[in-house]
Amino acid sequence: MGDTLDSREAQAAEVIDRLHEEYPDSTISLQFSNRLELLVAVVLSAQCTDERVNEVTEDLFENYETAEDYAEASEEQLAEDIYGVTFHNNKGGYLKGIGRKLADEHDGEVPDTMSELTDLPGVGRKTANVVLQHGHDVVEGIVVDTHVQRLTRRLGLTERERPEVIEDDLTSLVPREEWQAFTHLFIDHGRAVCTARNPDCADCVLEDICPSSKLDGETDLASSESWT
Repeated sequence: MGDTLDSREAQAAEVIDRLHEEYPDSTISLQFSNRLELLVAVVLSAQCTDERVNEVTEDLFENYETAEDYAEASEEQLAEDIYGVTFHNNKGGYLKGIGRKLADEHDGEVPDTMSELTDLPGVGRKTANVVLQHGHDVVEGIVVDTHVQRLTRRLGLTERERPEVIEDDLTSLVPREEWQAFTHLFIDHGRAVCTARNPDCADCVLEDICPSSKLDGETDLASSESWT
């Protein structure tokens, strides 16, 4: 079992340094060419893989270029056009609602504030943070997705469970200039090594400082359950 460093601030700094070295080209994996496409892609990515979203949006973005295009389409047509992503029926409704609200209240443009973004259908703080960071170069917080949620608990950076309070913990630990990169580093490591069910602790660059290491530890701190 790894031993965490003396403080959570030191632990966070060391984790970030090592992950930067391991994943030097870490960045967002969703494909988009403008802010509207980014917003749509992030909404579709909820509980769905980025790979699948990229497959679906390749055709979607050819047919829907403006907020008005989404607003004028029926929910049924949108659901059909995004078939293959999880909860496509619900997300079809979100896309139509987003298109209508953008067209009616924002001149068809994607807003650049947290409050305006989270006022859009299907957009929570996590989605808004991604759009702000990669669409507007505005970094207000740290995106806490399932990978960040899992890895930060395993690494002893937080004991919280809800994304909103995990974000509060992290923003007090992580230097602001690392907030954007932090998420992508953790996503890359979560996909490649520190997976949900069977993390490869033996090949992990963080094993010696990870209190959840299953090499000689008993408990997965992400779930508080014993390793099987």
